[in-house]
Amino acid sequence: MKNNMKKQDTEKGVSLITLADKASPVSEQYRTIRTNIQYSMIDHDLHTLVITSSGPGEGKSTTSANLAVVFADSGKKVLLVDADLRKPTVAKTFNLSNVNGLSSILGKRQVNIQEIIQRSGVDNLHILPSGPKPPNPSELLGSARMSRLIEELKHSYDLIIFDMPPVVTVTDAQILSSKADGTIVVAREDVSNREALRKAKSLLNYVDANILGVVYNGARNMTEQGYYYG
Repeated sequence: MKNNMKKQDTEKGVSLITLADKASPVSEQYRTIRTNIQYSMIDHDLHTLVITSSGPGEGKSTTSANLAVVFADSGKKVLLVDADLRKPTVAKTFNLSNVNGLSSILGKRQVNIQEIIQRSGVDNLHILPSGPKPPNPSELLGSARMSRLIEELKHSYDLIIFDMPPVVTVTDAQILSSKADGTIVVAREDVSNREALRKAKSLLNYVDANILGVVYNGARNMTEQGYYYG
């Protein structure tokens, strides 16, 4: 990944720099974020992690996918869930089918979850795509069925990462953050709005979300490496 990462189209796949160039400074920054997350939860179990942002175009899907890769590289059995049921990206990022997914599990009474979860092509990393776009994403994510699904998946995976919509735009991330062990907010230089970030924090605090920190994305660094994740 070179200096000028452009805003991602939320309905296209995102860049997997942690696969394309494991030795790059950006990949190393993702590994640093992984370590920081682990240390922030040193006294608690971290099985479920929500990744969100205050608004669109801040890199939350890129962060979700690359963190999933580096956690899997560390030996953890990881499930990346595309819980952005409005503008999903994960299936395209990993070149997988999105015919069935999370919305299928939550919207149908009898489904085989293990048939819907797919291999990512990365050791230790599985993918649960979003599935067809439902008319009621917030209701599905807040349902008792979603809570039961999370508990069921915890028995099979060391870490479940949920890629969520922006928290200020819709209530989806608020709902799932209240169920998750930790939440990360992604902000992007020259894109994120300070007032929107304050509102995001307020909305997450309102549901007692455990905010682990902020990933500051696209920061200019006056070195040859250019842009960093930090």
